[in-house]
Amino acid sequence: MLEKLGALADTPWIYVIVGISVLLDVFLPVLPSGVLVITAATAAAGTAADAAVGGAAHGHAGFSQMLPLVMCAATASVMGDMVAYRLAWRGGDRFDRAIARSRRLTAAQAKLGTALLRGGGPLVVVARFAPAGRSVVSLGAGVMHRRVAEFLPWSALAGLTWAAYSVSLGYFGGQWLGAGWIGTAVSFFALFAAGAGAAFVVKRPGAQEA
Repeated sequence: MLEKLGALADTPWIYVIVGISVLLDVFLPVLPSGVLVITAATAAAGTAADAAVGGAAHGHAGFSQMLPLVMCAATASVMGDMVAYRLAWRGGDRFDRAIARSRRLTAAQAKLGTALLRGGGPLVVVARFAPAGRSVVSLGAGVMHRRVAEFLPWSALAGLTWAAYSVSLGYFGGQWLGAGWIGTAVSFFALFAAGAGAAFVVKRPGAQEA
């Protein structure tokens, strides 16, 4: 996978693949969008390392490829959130039934739903890292007819924070541990650890009263 993405790292196709995956992830939480973003960042870091030799040129060449990837993932995240929000706004009952048919979304809603509704904006950012938290937040905000002004700024901050964290994991993992399976595995572990930590924070009794 790293080799395939590495071949695409210097082409617009990497942004198309990442963007589509992140956008659709709100409807299909089984899509490994975070894993894909990390892998793309690791591959880009590896490509830059091969293209530049040592020193500041190496670091600059690698880092310059990360900002577009962050913006692509963050933009796709917000777009997906808003599409889900609007669809849920117009068809709340149908989306409630759709969530009920998904075992993963049902479990996430049971664990996160009440806390997110009570916790407000900051928990939207935290929940972006939790498994299926993004789906529960976006669909829940639409079903409950929350105002766009209440939801959009926090969705944007959540998407940018998540994208920057995921790309940084891939980039620095590739820089420090190499663009191989070890660096990628460590980055994946850090992403999953952040997700577990986010789920714990959201489910705390104190978070629900925030």
